[in-house]
This record gives sequence, structure tokens and C-alpha cells, in this order.
Amino acid sequence: MTNNLRVRLSQHQENLFSGNKTFASRYHVEFLVYYEKFIWVREAIAREKELKKWRREKKLNLIREFNPKLEFLNSHFDDVLR
Repeated sequence: MTNNLRVRLSQHQENLFSGNKTFASRYHVEFLVYYEKFIWVREAIAREKELKKWRREKKLNLIREFNPKLEFLNSHFDDVLR
């Protein structure tokens, strides 16, 4: 959960090469393929908790509904990632 996806993507990029033991560096998280927007923080946190309980197949189906070609969405936020 973040209130600034552009900055969060930039942080993931930095963590890939920093040697920090973050989720992004450990699992080489580099590309965005799915996201949801919420107005209220509590709703975003509740949704994140809900998704974490799902099985991988159900998560992949959700991603494919949102992004059928599984395109990388990072380019939508490139102005910060340069």
C-alpha cells in the first residue's frame, strides 16, 4: 500500500541494486502489472490483507482481468523513474 505509486516504483528500483534485504530485492520485483486505487487508506489496507490471503491462481486471474496482456505498467510512471 502506498499513497504515491511513482515514488514506490522508484524505491523498488533502488532496492533491486542496493543489497538491502527487502521484498523487492529478494524476489527481484521490478515490473508493475496490477494496481488498484482507493480514496480511503483503511479500504486499501483491508483490500491488501484480503489479497494476501488469496491463492496464487486467484491473484493471477485478477491480474489478467485488469491487464490481459500482462503488460508492464511502469512506463505510465516513467517521469519519476529516470
